Amino acid sequence: MPTTPVTTASTASDASSGTREPILLELVDESGNTVGTAEKLAAHQAPGQLHRAFSVFLFDEQGRLLIQRRALGKYHSPGVWSNTCCGHPYPGESPFAAAARRTYEELGVSPTLLAEAGTVRYNHPDPHSGLVEQEYNHLFVGLAQAAPRPDPEEVGETAFVSPAELAERHAAAPFSAWFMTVLDAARPAIRELTGSAGGW
Repeated sequence: MPTTPVTTASTASDASSGTREPILLELVDESGNTVGTAEKLAAHQAPGQLHRAFSVFLFDEQGRLLIQRRALGKYHSPGVWSNTCCGHPYPGESPFAAAARRTYEELGVSPTLLAEAGTVRYNHPDPHSGLVEQEYNHLFVGLAQAAPRPDPEEVGETAFVSPAELAERHAAAPFSAWFMTVLDAARPAIRELTGSAGGW
């Protein structure tokens, strides 16, 4: 695995000193209580450390889901399709604030009617990188009422898809290891948002 993308992805630059500060994730217990912190890459190395994460599902006015293909330069699961946005809160940052922040940073979209949609805990190894997603994931659903303006360092491509179009794409193209887990967990809230006619 190349070291340059890993270093870039797991550290942040301190503009005042020119040094790189590690990105820390919030470690949690099985009930989602904070128990400490760990450096981002270390938390994902096998067997993985259980940490807080979030996943966002945004829909347009036709009830289509906004999905993204992760940029090829990302150190974890590059080039695969996934939900609208996913990531990790900074230690002490609320999952809701982190979800809104990263959705804007990655896609240039400020979600509207963003609502909590429960949590899901999973353990998904990535067969290609060997990294492991041990996550306590906070789910959010909402609306995207502006056209995405993705950051090319984060997002390679976006698409709005109906349930049928998603099924076709999922059968034909690689998706993130966690995608179906978080989608299935969020479905009750998605149906509440989009209505029974949406097909989700």
